[in-house]
Amino acid sequence: MTTGLRTAVSLAVAAFGVAGVVVLAGTAVRTEPPAPDATRAPLRWEPGACVSGSGAGYVLTPCNGGQYEVLAVAADPPGHGGCPDDTDDVVRIGDGRTACVRSYLDPHLGAPGAGGGMLRAGDCVALDGRERPCARQGWYGRALAIERRASACPSGTLDTVGTGPVACLGAGGQVLDRGMCVARPADDTVSRAAITRVGCRSRGAWARVTSFETRPESCPKSSQRYLRARGAYRPVTCLRLVSK
Repeated sequence: MTTGLRTAVSLAVAAFGVAGVVVLAGTAVRTEPPAPDATRAPLRWEPGACVSGSGAGYVLTPCNGGQYEVLAVAADPPGHGGCPDDTDDVVRIGDGRTACVRSYLDPHLGAPGAGGGMLRAGDCVALDGRERPCARQGWYGRALAIERRASACPSGTLDTVGTGPVACLGAGGQVLDRGMCVARPADDTVSRAAITRVGCRSRGAWARVTSFETRPESCPKSSQRYLRARGAYRPVTCLRLVSK
């Protein structure tokens, strides 16, 4: 009888010991960190999201490793004012949408004159309306403002490029102003690209600009020639000859 009782007690202790091991094992499993995907919200193209990549391709990424921040989501392509002025690049994300992104670090391609981002005041523009880095050759004029239409350009605008948005151009580049000289073109009706600005003391100088008008009849009396430029903001360039 005593022997049987001892055996039962021993078995009970042994069983309790086994149960204790099971409980402890279960506690250890519950203290492990959860799998990352179990608690992380899905990444979405929305303002404040983080992005990595380059012009060759961008992907959403957790913000502890992103290179860019999404500033806004706009139509594809973004309309005038669709992306903030400090946008460095525009990423096509599908469903007729684009993401306007800005780098966390310098240099910013969207800075005025840098050659990237959204067209803005201070940028340099080619005759086809596309932005060019001001530090490189190939641009036509520098933007004073970007407007929906040419009639909204500020005073001081010397020329425009583009049809919407319109880059209102000031002095600089190949944009002509009064007192500047041009080489003789092949015809009296030309494209703007065919009107070449030259130094007034150079051998190639043919005429000096006296005025810009909408029609030849409005040229100053001192003018001896004029050029009509197709598609120009000021289509008639009035000239006084400096060489015969």
